[in-house]
This record gives sequence, C-alpha cells and structure tokens, in this order.
Amino acid sequence: MREKSLLDKLPEIIRSSKTEYEQTAAGSYTTIERNRWTGNILAHSDNVPFMKYLIQIGMSGKLQLIYADPPFFSEAAYDATVRPADGISMKQLAYEDKWGKSEEEYLKTICTSLWGMKELLSDEGSIWLHLDWHIVHYMKIIMDEIFGRENFVNEIIWQYKSGGSSRRHFARKHDTLLFYGKTKDYYLDIPKEKSYNRGLKPYNFKDVAEYEDEHGWYTLVNMRDVWPVDMVGRTAAERTGYATQKPEKLISLIVNSCSRKGDICADFFCGSGTLPAVCGKLERRFMACDKGSLAVGMTKKRLLADDSAFEFKVRDEKGKDDQRLKIEFVESGGYCDLRIKEYRPDPAIIKLNKKDQQILEESLAQDPLCLIDNWSIDLEYDGKVHKNSMSFTRGKDGMETYYNGEFKGSISVIVRDIFGGESQWTY
Repeated sequence: MREKSLLDKLPEIIRSSKTEYEQTAAGSYTTIERNRWTGNILAHSDNVPFMKYLIQIGMSGKLQLIYADPPFFSEAAYDATVRPADGISMKQLAYEDKWGKSEEEYLKTICTSLWGMKELLSDEGSIWLHLDWHIVHYMKIIMDEIFGRENFVNEIIWQYKSGGSSRRHFARKHDTLLFYGKTKDYYLDIPKEKSYNRGLKPYNFKDVAEYEDEHGWYTLVNMRDVWPVDMVGRTAAERTGYATQKPEKLISLIVNSCSRKGDICADFFCGSGTLPAVCGKLERRFMACDKGSLAVGMTKKRLLADDSAFEFKVRDEKGKDDQRLKIEFVESGGYCDLRIKEYRPDPAIIKLNKKDQQILEESLAQDPLCLIDNWSIDLEYDGKVHKNSMSFTRGKDGMETYYNGEFKGSISVIVRDIFGGESQWTY
C-alpha cells in the first residue's frame, strides 16, 4: 500500500490543528511594565495562548491587519549579533527553525496559530503570511482552506539583493507573502509607483498625467506585485542584529495599504519587532508577542528608543530579582542619588559558543555594566506595574547609569541586557 504523501495528509493536518487550537486554554497574563498607555500590548509568550487571551478580553473580530512571519521550515538555527559596551560582537542564538524534517509537524504548528488569527481579524481585515520557497506552496493550500480560496488577494514577491547563490540552482533572491482578506470586504488602499515610458520619452496621451525625473518620463500606476525592497543594511539605523529582521520599508507598505490611523495591527511572531516599531511611527495600535527573550528584549528596546506607548505582559508574574543587579541608593529630604554599580546576566538565557562565552567574561571583568542595553526608572512605583518615568538607551556616546533628582517615597528600576534578560530593583 502506498504511503500517504504530505498532500494526502493536509486535510487531517487542518482538522487536527483546529482541534488543538480549540482545546488550548487562554493564558493568564500580568502587566509588569508600561510606557504610557494607548492600548498597545507586547507579550512574552507563545502565540496561541496569547491569542486566546485577547479573544477572552473581547478582541475577537477587532484586528484590522495581521502580519505573520513564522519560521520558514529552513531546518536551520539563527543567531543575533549582540555587542557589549566595549563594541566586541558575539553571536547569541535567536531561535531554531528545526523540525526534524517533519513538514507535518511544522504545518500543524502554523495551522494552529492561523485559526486564532482568523478569529481575531475583523470582517474588513486582512492577513499577510510571509514565507519562502521551502514550504509556501503547501501553506497556500492551507490558507485557501482556512481563509477561503475566494478571499485570496495577492501573492506578493519581495525581491532583494542579499542572500547566497549556488552552482546547483539560480540565486534565491525573493520571499513570498500570501495576502488574504477575512471577507470580500477587506480594506485596501493601493499605493502608486512609477512606470517609465518606453524609451523614457513622453507619450503625450490625452488625459494621462506624465512626469519626468533624472531617468526620464513616467506615469503613476497602481503598485505591482513584485516589490524590490533592500534588506536591512549593515549600517542602517534600524538594524538590531537579529538575523531574520525585516526592513521597516517593507512592513510600512503593508501597514499603509491595509490599515488606517488608529487601527489595530498584530504580529504574533514578532521577532525583533519591526511591525510594532512601524505601528508606533504610523499611528497604528499593535498587539505583538514572541516566546523568545532576545526577540522581546529587542522589540522593547526599539519601542523605548522611539518612546512608543505600550504595556508589557508576561504569562507568569516575575518575582523581583535584585541578586544580579546592584544599585547604590541614597535619599534625603525628597531627593535621591541612584547609581547602577553592577549587573550580571541570567545564565539561563545565554546561548553562546565557548569563544564568545570567554569574551563575555572578559568584558564583564573590565566593565560590570557593559551588558546593559537600556534601563528605565519609575519614580512612583505602585508595587505592581513599573511605569516608565524616564528611560535610557545605550548609544554611540554611551549611556547614563545614574539618576539624581526627586524622590516620592517608592521607586523601581528595570535593567535590560543585550541578551533580552532583565532585572528589577525596587525601594
């Protein structure tokens, strides 16, 4: 008897993933940090319990746009480049995209998430699933089943210059984004792009607006389904060091096309946080989560650097950990002097090779604060939620590691490191 092919197994994968989604309980979340408040949420969590939580609090049918950038079934591990204050770079494991070559396990995992995304989308909302050549062909069939073949809108090709080549195949220089509406009433505002005339000369057609630039004459047409957008450059200001970081220009095209100011957009595989960062700049609200400490740490750093409003939720309330964080604190007459003296990272989340581990220890011996990426202070801590009164991020000119000023009786400091770990000190 012929063994079932993966194509034969797809109906059962779709059915069993729906059952798994329905049986997954909503997570219980605690807000432990807030940078102002506009309803934006960043959560350190697996996505299905978080989506179930959002549904539980009344978010079903409220999301205008979901951008999903899951693992690609590449069977590879991905690093992020992290740098202590001394500038020496190290490679920290960001995430593993390894499934034991089991396409079935991968598809079921992604499918389970897609059921939650469908429930959260509004009737005029849309979802963009970002993949590449490894498995996008199977996911197209699955998306047809879950969201409806009739609701397929576009296959967008993101074309870039970066990436490897081989003597055994043409250079792979594009990803695929599958764009579906929740219904036929999806919102879409298509941007315009230049279409250069043949010979770069004017056509002089009646009622056709023509323009000229340094290349020649062109008209403006609806944007096509091949998007040439460069990857994040090595020296780009938005670069985080996360291996699979997506460029803000690419995500901005999606957000501007499929949402309006004030709409809620979501990314449940948020990685280094490009969608939340873009939403903050384009006046959209966002819901985002990732299960990786490094990913959440990088996302939070971007949001704080832009002073974007958000609240940070965790599934299990973190206890105070002042063993790794040493602070010198003196208060007198309504004022205080606070200085960070030492910080040690949580060894449980550090995933370095032996060479980089040695570099880490040498860096710490020279500078006990070298791993601090950013920190914030709450000058009126209520004992529950750390509300950022001010925050400090390491830049080219270093970072302040002290506070001298008003003291109102209670205070909280949260220090975040280059590995995505953090520690809280309170008084």
